[in-house]
Amino acid sequence: MRYFYVLLLSGLIFFQSSSFASEKTIKPKDLPSYSKIYDEQSDPFKDAMAAIALAKHTQRNVLIEIGGDWCTWCHKMDAFLEKNQRVYQALHSKFVLLKVNVSDTNKNKDFMDGMPPVLGYPHMYVSTGNGKMILSKDTAELQVNGQYNVKTWLDFLVKWQVKTKPTTTNLVAQQ
Repeated sequence: MRYFYVLLLSGLIFFQSSSFASEKTIKPKDLPSYSKIYDEQSDPFKDAMAAIALAKHTQRNVLIEIGGDWCTWCHKMDAFLEKNQRVYQALHSKFVLLKVNVSDTNKNKDFMDGMPPVLGYPHMYVSTGNGKMILSKDTAELQVNGQYNVKTWLDFLVKWQVKTKPTTTNLVAQQ
């Protein structure tokens, strides 16, 4: 009987640890290239279609980041996200990130002509998984005292993520 309890306890511990392991940490290698770099050669229309399709399939919104390798604040934002894994994981688990290059050599004019005006770089837009634009945002608003801020970023991500509809189970739990 004692052996049975040890076996049962071992099984429960294994089950719990495997369920925690299933909460996947998102790593840069797991992301599509349009989520990692500003590519001057990339077709932003093709990338946007792929990002929207992925967002729709995974029930996320698309965060479109406009900038380029020339952009100092784009590099600061990337460094902030890399340093703050909580924000990085929230961003990539709740949004499909689409980086669109704008530079002197490739302004992606046709793509940018269809977007609301850019106020500065980097600039962000949020789109639904159906391709509907729902926000245009100056990233300076994500700063506190001239630095990107964890709380401000997390609040932004929560506010603009896809809102899940309550299920019957959730409604019963809320009562």
